[in-house]
Amino acid sequence: MTQQDVIILGAGAAGLYCGMLAARQGLAVTLVDHGPKPGRKVRIAGGGRCNFTNLYTSAEHFICSNPHFCKSALARHTPWDVVGFFAEHGIGYEEKADGQFFSDQGGGRVAGVLVEQCHRAGAKILCNKIIESVEGRGPFTVNLNDEQLCAPTLVLALGGQSWPQAGASSLGYELARFFGLKITPLQPGLVPLVLGGESGSLCKRLAGVALPAEVTCKGRTFSDDLLFTHKGLSGPAIMRAASVWSEGEKVNVNLLPTTDLAQNIQANRSRNQLLRKHLQSLLPKRMVLEWFSEQALSTPVPQISNKLQQELAVAIHHWEFIPQSTEGWRKAEITVGGVDTAQISSKTMEVTAVPGLFILGELLDVAGDLGGHNLHWAWASAHAAALSLS
Repeated sequence: MTQQDVIILGAGAAGLYCGMLAARQGLAVTLVDHGPKPGRKVRIAGGGRCNFTNLYTSAEHFICSNPHFCKSALARHTPWDVVGFFAEHGIGYEEKADGQFFSDQGGGRVAGVLVEQCHRAGAKILCNKIIESVEGRGPFTVNLNDEQLCAPTLVLALGGQSWPQAGASSLGYELARFFGLKITPLQPGLVPLVLGGESGSLCKRLAGVALPAEVTCKGRTFSDDLLFTHKGLSGPAIMRAASVWSEGEKVNVNLLPTTDLAQNIQANRSRNQLLRKHLQSLLPKRMVLEWFSEQALSTPVPQISNKLQQELAVAIHHWEFIPQSTEGWRKAEITVGGVDTAQISSKTMEVTAVPGLFILGELLDVAGDLGGHNLHWAWASAHAAALSLS
């Protein structure tokens, strides 16, 4: 049996960051991961470019049963703290829209820095290990396929169920239940939607067409790009809305958010052109041909009735449908739901009923919006835990 000060299960973003910070305090730290290399999700995040934080990260950008839970950790480890850490090790950033900070060297290098700094601080990283069981309530014994580890502190940083092709599993939830913790309902988040019926057929015919849109679900509106696919809808606006959508809920889409179509047609009544040509100046051509009847499109703009004008506006500004489903865990970028935060200290990430047990990152019931918020939560929750480990 190998005795340690801290055992961290999961060598992803949160686990590596926490392991590095804990080892820097002189603690004997061992990280355990079932995958062949640490930081697999970090390496492929943001299409490999790694959107590692967001300048505007705040509690409002997270879905959590307790909307205040994130505030303490986020306040104590800001986006600039993260930028500063990576800058010390040669990684700069490229700012995209809405304060999204991408690594200028890609996700592979971000993961590489975390691994290097863990090693330099003295933390051990064990990969390709099967976690067979965990025993005790402090000290904790972790039984692996080929050895036993024991420590007074155990950190669960095993992530959610999204991206199973990158090694995600339900192990973290199983271990949390072993310690008697409640898990809130889990669902895929930041994921494309599948549409059936006529709406699904329409999407299939328009596959590949993209445009800016406003997508509203459960009273929340997301303004971003939308993409028609062979299965339904994708793109940032849809994926963000999918994180709050639940089965049977309606989704409303405004396909022309910056222009009031009725007012636009009224203002252009003097123009001697067919409706088809006018609409194609505002919307993708393929979409116009699929969205409206040939009879309507052949109408000269000056001859459009008030009734048709309103019908056109409703069709564009209030396209409503009930999705058939999401595309599931394989296409989801995050997990919505997780370990109920009512059982966790918001300052330290420690389980209140099990001293010495900490839970980090996506395993918690904390799901961030698109744009670097989820990785920032990994850093912030890991930092909060590491500060209290000594």
